[in-house]
Amino acid sequence: MKATYYPGCSLEGASKDYADSIECVCAQMGIELQEVPDWNCCGATAAHSINRRASIELPLRNLRLARTLGNPDMLVPCPLCFNRLKTAVHGSNDPGAAFPGIWDLAAFFATDERLRELAEGVKKRLEGLNVVSYYGCMSSRPPEITGAADYENPQSIDRIVKTLGATPIDWPYKTDCCGASLIVSMPGAAFKMVEKLLDMARRVGAEAVVVSCQMCQGNLDMYQDRIEADTGKRFGLPIIYFTELIGLAWGLAESRGWLSRHFVDPVPLLRSKGLMAAER
Repeated sequence: MKATYYPGCSLEGASKDYADSIECVCAQMGIELQEVPDWNCCGATAAHSINRRASIELPLRNLRLARTLGNPDMLVPCPLCFNRLKTAVHGSNDPGAAFPGIWDLAAFFATDERLRELAEGVKKRLEGLNVVSYYGCMSSRPPEITGAADYENPQSIDRIVKTLGATPIDWPYKTDCCGASLIVSMPGAAFKMVEKLLDMARRVGAEAVVVSCQMCQGNLDMYQDRIEADTGKRFGLPIIYFTELIGLAWGLAESRGWLSRHFVDPVPLLRSKGLMAAER
């Protein structure tokens, strides 16, 4: 199948590991990603707090360009971009920009059809790996914008994790904010928000955190050692994209390269579970 693809800015830079895992997994599933031609930044995270018109027009331009590809589905890996695109549709009176099939990528992979395909591709079930699924605050809320029915307790990543054989642990912070771009302007406040998430993940018995948002991944992964030094706590929690888990369960050789780019190294944990062999 062909699907329109809006990667967003960070997947071409700091989150290239996420982009690589998405492209590889989609290719394995026979999904041809057709990138929106000449796409631009959606305006996240600041445009809506500075200029409302700009915050609508920036994503609307991408939607107009997306329509030229003629595909019914548009896959958006970044929850912030997804939220801004859905907000633009909701807040615009321009019928020419409407695009009904805008998918949060994790929600797309969690449909019954995609889950069957994921299960068929599993070479090694991820049994014994206990994780929490962390959605962040943008992929499901507000529900009148995102259309999410389970906005208080989303399940897409949990369903994917179960299909791959790992154990998703229920926890109360799956939709709490990680601080997002406050990590730049108010790092002290953001560090406290991240500490709360990491602390609860450890308290419920998680060995890793599975995410679909590159902002969440970056905040929880990049600053973990700084927060540990400031608080005296020890977390050591790998922050893993759900697409990387798919690659691991499918036995894709590329998955080692994606995982090796993380600040908190997931490899020792995965080796201890017998899910990744030692390099020769």
